[in-house]
Amino acid sequence: MYTKYSIEEIEEKLKLRLNEERYIHSIGTMEMAKELSERFNNNTEKAILAGLLHDCAKCMSKEECEKYQEYFEESEKLSYKTWHAPIGAIIAKQDWGIKDDEILSAIRWHTIGRKNMTDFEKIIFLADKMEKRTREAEYREKIEKTLNKTENLDAAMLKCFKLTIKSLLKRKLPICYQTIDVYNDLLKKVKSVK
Repeated sequence: MYTKYSIEEIEEKLKLRLNEERYIHSIGTMEMAKELSERFNNNTEKAILAGLLHDCAKCMSKEECEKYQEYFEESEKLSYKTWHAPIGAIIAKQDWGIKDDEILSAIRWHTIGRKNMTDFEKIIFLADKMEKRTREAEYREKIEKTLNKTENLDAAMLKCFKLTIKSLLKRKLPICYQTIDVYNDLLKKVKSVK
C-alpha cells in the first residue's frame, strides 16, 4: 500500500484542485499508465497512483509555484509550464502521503524527463503524452505507432522528445537544457526511429 487514500478518495480530492480538463487528463493518464505498466511488466498499482497524481500541482498559480523554486533544476526555471512536475512530487508526498521514491520520481520527471530514467519513469512520462481522453490523436498516435513498431520505451521516448522539441521551436518557446541532454542521450540508445 503506497498511500492511506483509495483511488476514489484521490479522484475526489483532485476534482477540487484541478480544472475539468486537467482532471480528465489525469484520469486518462492513470488509465494509460495502467495499460503500459501491464504491457511492460511493471508495477501496476504504483503506475495507477503516479498517473493519477502526476499533475496534482498543475493548476497552482505562478505565485504559489514560485515558493518552491529551490526545488527546480536551473533549466526548469526557463518555463513556468514545467514547474508543476517538481512541485507535484512534493505535494504527492505531503498531501497524499506517498513515500515511494519511484512514484515520486516519476511524478518529478514526467515533464522534462532526465537521462537514464527507469522503465517506470518512462511509463509515466509516456502515459502523460499518450492518454486518449485529452491528447490530440495526431500527436498521440505518432508515439503509439513507434511504441507498437519497436516495443521499446526508449524509442517511444525519443519520438516524444522529437515532437516536443519541434513544437517548442515552432512556437518560439524556450527549451530546457535538460530536454536537449535527454534527447541526445536517447539518440545514442536508439539507433533508428522514424
